[in-house]
Amino acid sequence: QPQLVESGGGLVQPGGSLRLSCAASGFTLNYYAMGWFRQAPGKEREFVAAISWNGNIINYLDSVKGRFTISRANARNIVYLQMNSLKPEDTAVYYCAAGLMTGGRKSDYDYWGQGTQVTVSS
Repeated sequence: QPQLVESGGGLVQPGGSLRLSCAASGFTLNYYAMGWFRQAPGKEREFVAAISWNGNIINYLDSVKGRFTISRANARNIVYLQMNSLKPEDTAVYYCAAGLMTGGRKSDYDYWGQGTQVTVSS
């Protein structure tokens, strides 16, 4: 059964950093594009970052460019999201997803994790 599990969320002060991990089981991530999305209370789930299967294509939401970095370690079946200079508006549940398109739409992805909470607050 394909499964994605996120970890690394938590409470952090504004300006702080977190690194989220997304581990896959039941399938290999080698041939999948990977995306990170987030959903704040009362808002739609929005695209944050995506990386192609070989890492050659990377896209970001404009508001996280220069602060967030997506990367992948195919040999370990893991994808990361390094988040620096965090702001209160980054507070959300963060989800990773796997699909065949390095896209920004939820429909580009076939498999989803359960999410990890990130709270940025003083």
